[in-house]
Amino acid sequence: MRHRNKSAKLKRNASHRRALLANLSCSLIEHGRIKTTLGKAKALRPVVEKLVTLGKRDDLHSRRLAVAFLRDKDSMKKLFAEVAPAAKNRQGGYTRITKLGPRMSDAAPMAYIEWVDIPGLAAEDGDEAAPAAKAEKTAEPATEEASPAEDSPAKEEPAAETEEAPAEETPAGEETPDKDKPAS
Repeated sequence: MRHRNKSAKLKRNASHRRALLANLSCSLIEHGRIKTTLGKAKALRPVVEKLVTLGKRDDLHSRRLAVAFLRDKDSMKKLFAEVAPAAKNRQGGYTRITKLGPRMSDAAPMAYIEWVDIPGLAAEDGDEAAPAAKAEKTAEPATEEASPAEDSPAKEEPAAETEEAPAEETPAGEETPDKDKPAS
């Protein structure tokens, strides 16, 4: 019986599962948001939340426990320097899982897992200035789009004429070859 065995096995043995969760944890700490399967995201959530709780304690013993699990000093430093201080006022629930739908190749359910209260780390490129930079980029093209909008109808009309031209060039007596039929 599986009483009190909550974690998912993910079809891996214990050492492989531990290494997988450590690598996913390092990726989440480094990038702020990762795209993975729903099962892996659900297995990763309690692991990462325990690491953030270690980061909130911020003593030598918690640092040693974190680096023993993560096996990456850079991720451990970022966990204690950026992730844990940003989550100091939150009593758990540091991550969010967003379902994306099935993967194209094998229909595995996919999901994003990301930090809830850390906007700089949840950005796609991972740097803290990303939200401000994205806001500036969206403001600048809005003013530039107004002037090219006047020229765009003139540009679209020749494109429509070129689309109609190949249809007129086909002689009326000949049929266009079908892609399904082999050439004879």
